[in-house]
Amino acid sequence: MSVRPGQARTPAHVLIVDDERTNRTLLEIMLEPEGYVLSFATNGEEALVMISRDAPDLVLLDVMMPGINGYVVAARIKEMNATRQVRVLMLSSLYDSNSRAHGMGAGADGFLTKPVDRTELCERVRAMLSAPGTAE
Repeated sequence: MSVRPGQARTPAHVLIVDDERTNRTLLEIMLEPEGYVLSFATNGEEALVMISRDAPDLVLLDVMMPGINGYVVAARIKEMNATRQVRVLMLSSLYDSNSRAHGMGAGADGFLTKPVDRTELCERVRAMLSAPGTAE
């Protein structure tokens, strides 16, 4: 849950960006019981359009997607003044330290390796949404 100045507590908005339907569905199943408002994008281009229209509190971002990859999407989110404070948690089957460092260098606030453990995901999402700078 996020708190915006002058507003009551509202469910946090989490955008899930992954080109694989199975991954989007799995993340939805893991996060829906937490009470978040979930939205979905199937690629980086779609995600950037959605974010520019209605910035979420957190983006769960796949790294390897056709077209614009997750590294580029994260960098673009952090470049824009209107979305700079949006938290980005990258998810990838890449587990080497270079991939993780590349993600963090692109602006990601965190990195989880697939397959994602539900407990770890929920704890990380909760922590990122409660961290300073997440409220607009």
